[in-house]
Amino acid sequence: MHKIIKAIPSDAKQLAQMIPKAFLVAHGSAGSAIEMGNYIFQNFSPENLVKEIANPKFEYHLLYYQNQLVGFSKIIFNTAFQNISKEGNTKMERLYLLPEYHGLGLAKKLFDFNVQLAKENNQKGIWLLVWIKNLRAIRFYEKMGFEKVGDYDFEVSKTNYQPNYILRLTI
Repeated sequence: MHKIIKAIPSDAKQLAQMIPKAFLVAHGSAGSAIEMGNYIFQNFSPENLVKEIANPKFEYHLLYYQNQLVGFSKIIFNTAFQNISKEGNTKMERLYLLPEYHGLGLAKKLFDFNVQLAKENNQKGIWLLVWIKNLRAIRFYEKMGFEKVGDYDFEVSKTNYQPNYILRLTI
């Protein structure tokens, strides 16, 4: 049994403990161990997560399975990017699942939850960036109906930029 709940600032510590494992499965080879450690520290520290979760522009949701935190998502309504207009487009900035829970349909449940939220907020599409070497995620998003609309070099560190696809789904 699963449940999805909106994150609150007091969830940040538990989320910060879960993220490295889920993140590194998808992105661990995008940089050196030092670069990836620094990226995780800068972006997923409990202090940073408290700020982000408390920010009313961001929607963080936690996915629990059998009372265990196994995944999370972050979306931002009305967000523009390159050739994607601001109005009516949601950025799905994060959707992560612990690797031992892959294949159970849980990522789809969290994804569907976010699509429903976007629809309820009068959004017409969802867009995201995905690392070109994250083949599992690319297959997942293609299966969900996303189409490639561009390319982007994502900054891992000041000296390391990784190629990403920009994907968009009309909802």
